[in-house]
Parts: sequence; C-alpha cells; structure tokens
Amino acid sequence: MNENKDMFNNRVYGCAVVKAVNANYNADFSGQPRTLPSGVIYATDKAFKYSIKNYIKDAYPKEKVFYFKSFDEEGKPLDLETRYEFLFPSGDENSKAGDNNKEDKKDKKDKKDKKEYAKNLISCIDIRLFGATYAGDTNLSIHGPVQVSHGVNIWPENNIYWEQISSPFANNNKGKKKEMSTLGRQSRLEEGHYLHHFSINPKNLDEIKKIARGENEQNDFGLTEGDISILKEAMKKGVTWYDSASKAGCENELLVWIELKEKSKIVLPNLTGLIKLKSEKVNGKCVYDFNNLRERLESEIVAPEIESIEIYYDKDSIEVENIPEGAKKGKI
Repeated sequence: MNENKDMFNNRVYGCAVVKAVNANYNADFSGQPRTLPSGVIYATDKAFKYSIKNYIKDAYPKEKVFYFKSFDEEGKPLDLETRYEFLFPSGDENSKAGDNNKEDKKDKKDKKDKKEYAKNLISCIDIRLFGATYAGDTNLSIHGPVQVSHGVNIWPENNIYWEQISSPFANNNKGKKKEMSTLGRQSRLEEGHYLHHFSINPKNLDEIKKIARGENEQNDFGLTEGDISILKEAMKKGVTWYDSASKAGCENELLVWIELKEKSKIVLPNLTGLIKLKSEKVNGKCVYDFNNLRERLESEIVAPEIESIEIYYDKDSIEVENIPEGAKKGKI
C-alpha cells in the first residue's frame, strides 16, 4: 500500500481525453465502437476506470485491486466471496481461492461482521477511489469519491469502418468439409477524442469510514495524498499502458485537474461543454480551446475558491489555447 498517509480532503473537478486513431477504445457486444442514437461515438466510464485499475495493478503491485477478474487453478473466474478470501485469507485451510462452492463455504466459515468487511474492502485502492456495491456474506454500499462520466467523442467526425480478417485455421461447421479458413471482421473508428468528465469528493467515504473505524479506533481509512498521486498518474498513462490488438492506437491525450480549496462549497459544471476541440488541425495537431473554461474559472465567484489548476497533455499531438491564468502545464 502507498506509504503516503496524509489525508486528501479537497474536492476536484476535471476531465481526461482519450485519443483513438484507427482503433476501438470501447466496443459494444457486436464488436463495433459504441454509438449514441445521434450517431456520436461514446465510451462508458467503465472503460476508463478499467484502464486505471489495470495500470495500478501492474505499476503498483503492492496495492490491492479488488474489482479485477481473477481465476482459480482450473481457469474459472472467481466469484465475489472467493475473490474476497483470495485477497483477505481467513486462515481456514478450507477457504481457498479455488473453492467456488458457496454452500460449502457457508459451512466452513462464520459470517464476518460489517466492520471487518468494511475495513478490508476500503484497504483496496480501487474501492477507495471508485466505491463498490458488495453483496456477499454481508451487504455494503460504498459511495466512491471519484465519479467518472461516459466519454463522448468531441471530434466532429464519427467514421467507423470494418475490415475482414482471416484465421489460420479451417472453419468448424458440422457436417461440412473443412476446406476454408475462418473469416471474420473487426471494426475501427477512424479518429476519435473521447472526453471523460470526472469529479472527486473525499467526503463520499465518510459513511463507510465510520463502519470500518468503529467507536474506539482512530485510523481514518480515507483517501490519501498517495492515492491521489497514483490516480493522477494512472489517468495520464493508463490507456496508453493497456495495449491490445483493438486498443493499439488508443492513448491518453489530455488531463485537466482543477483542485478546489479544502473548505470550498462551489460546484463546477461538466467540463464537456467548456473545452472545445477545433474542427481543423494545425500542422497536423489537434487544437483544444479553453476559452469557455478560463472565463468560468477566472470569474469573481470561482477564482477565490481554486487551489490549483493543472493541465497535462501530449505536446507532440495537440496544442492548447486560452488556458486559465496560473495553470500549471505538464507533459502527459
């Protein structure tokens, strides 16, 4: 677990942009990029959160990531309680990760109380960040501090294309001679820039912290500065890090991080409508215009409430214009 235990108490608003060129960032069950009724391409919040969890799992192996697919010795996916036992062994020799029989497990161990479950679950960084609905031997609902919206393509074009692919193996149609290799197709988006809005409110953990802490303990069990440092790094690198056949061509492109002062009560709108991507490139680079966001952040009401503004972007592929005064710029 991250050693930086200083608690993080500030609220944050921001957005992350994922670039996809000849790629499929988030396919639907038919294999093509997800599409709104209007024809605009979008991606679910799950796609972005998965890239964050996958990055943390690989780059920070000491951190526990609970909601991530894992398998038993026979290659079968673990159920909820078995995943819990895998990460938090009870010490009972009969409670092993390979035991997926729920009725047998109920006979082999007693129910754990909510305090123990809450304490263990909140020790997992993905649950401290995104929350969880846990319905196992006990039921817990954890409201995550980090809330991520669907990512909508802000590039004016939404051009999907398909291409045929061939398998090196013959088809397997029953009753027919196996002469032809299997044909299939894959779907790609020519170019897209998915903007995910996000917000962070550490107070969302207050209820589960009370359960985990109990009446006599002092440990806060909350979101730490170390957690935020890891989250920010994963938001800048997670999609680029996760490379697969369909995800090749998907990269983190932009991260905007607006941190409010600890006691601030203001609420900022969704950043999707405040950051504009120009329809024409300049010297092959996309141009992001922050003018609307700058006007909002520099207003008399909002400006005194801001602790810091950070903008990280891929300087090789994009340009930024009209960024707010005092914003820190960095490379993604």
